[in-house]
Amino acid sequence: MMHILVVDDDPLQLEQLSRILQQIQYPPVEIFTADSYGSALRLFNAIVFDLVITDLRLPEGSGLDILKEVKKTNPMVPVIVMTAFSSAQEAVEILKAGADDYLIKPTKAQDIEKIVLRSYEKNMLIRESFLPPLEGKTTSPFAEGIIYKSESMAFVMQIAARCAESDATVVVSGESGTGKELVARFIHERSLRKHKPFVAVNISALPESLAESELFGHKRGAFTGADTDRIGRFELADGGTLFIDEIGDVPIYLQVKLLRVLQFGIIERVGENTPRKLDVRVIAATNKNLPQLVEQGLFRKDLFYRINVITLDLPPLRERKEDIPLLVQHFIEKFNQRNHRMVQGVSREAMEHLMRYDYPGNVRELENIIERAVVLSRGDIILERDLPPLPFGRPSSTNTLSFPLDYREVLGSFERTLIERALQETKGNKSAAARLLGISERHLRSRLERLYPKDSPLLKVTQ
Repeated sequence: MMHILVVDDDPLQLEQLSRILQQIQYPPVEIFTADSYGSALRLFNAIVFDLVITDLRLPEGSGLDILKEVKKTNPMVPVIVMTAFSSAQEAVEILKAGADDYLIKPTKAQDIEKIVLRSYEKNMLIRESFLPPLEGKTTSPFAEGIIYKSESMAFVMQIAARCAESDATVVVSGESGTGKELVARFIHERSLRKHKPFVAVNISALPESLAESELFGHKRGAFTGADTDRIGRFELADGGTLFIDEIGDVPIYLQVKLLRVLQFGIIERVGENTPRKLDVRVIAATNKNLPQLVEQGLFRKDLFYRINVITLDLPPLRERKEDIPLLVQHFIEKFNQRNHRMVQGVSREAMEHLMRYDYPGNVRELENIIERAVVLSRGDIILERDLPPLPFGRPSSTNTLSFPLDYREVLGSFERTLIERALQETKGNKSAAARLLGISERHLRSRLERLYPKDSPLLKVTQ
């Protein structure tokens, strides 16, 4: 069944649209109505919708404001904007804002039926894409782990593919967990150096006293504990690519030596005066603002200009949520093989749960969530209960909860969020949480047992 949200401040228009939708024989639909921007968002935050139809002009806001909020939360939900004006300019503006389609008032039954059927078929295709083949090994057009269909990520990968053919130094910037090393490997594997070593070193993981030896190597006796000669990462990468992760953490005293390598291709091991000529391409990564570090005197300006030949800025996962279903499918396949499971996909409610979250840990955090779900899932479909409780989005006036609430009016997947918020407010006290929700303690216990596995810590909270 399709869940459809219709938003219009005209009660007659709402009634007419509801009547048209109720007469649709296929697909079956359930209709929810709202008469303002605020009431529409409250419903959208409480229920998993398959389609939103909204008037352009509303009290408290506009249809374009609703469009923006819906697409920010879940870009997969189609949004149709209705307008009383048939000007081409307004239609273009609606579509440019991200609407999937628009309707001219007075709306016609056949137009609405076509939109509903088209949205339903699109949802079915998306659901099928959640299900990886169960037989044989799939071949992916993507680099290992770099899964995307968003325009922002496609733009980055186009530049990465083009710069792979050169030897230019590349800086890959982005938040932790966005896949900076995967992009570096992508560049290496498509370069003329692909048959030579790809060597990675994370500067932030090294003690400052060992960073120089790790990068450039050392001669026996150069310092206490140097019992043998050691080859550094630069020499190991000779002819290939050296990936320096977290280059913003390179100590100042080492930055001069690093600059010399980049300019002249010459290194000297610690404790040795013999120059060694190398042929190494450097790809650096950082989650810090390098220009800001330069202003603070923590990063040399000449080194910054030397490495900043080509910069790739990886968008965080919260800004490319349309990639989440593809990533989920990829990780299901990956962890099925690793854990000998046969999980086929995720439920609609579980996918909505995943789409609403902002992922401060980015793709790496999503990967961990799916691995946990694959391992703990009791069936062949990942359900919402198999996912960890996730705080949805950034705090705002539209999704902040206030207590008490009438529990019976809260529907669908929002139920788990309500219970967890109530238990958090009462520090795990079930009796107090039940009073906040307006239900009996027995009812709350019944819902906890149904919504959560037996080993869930929520079933063991304070009485």
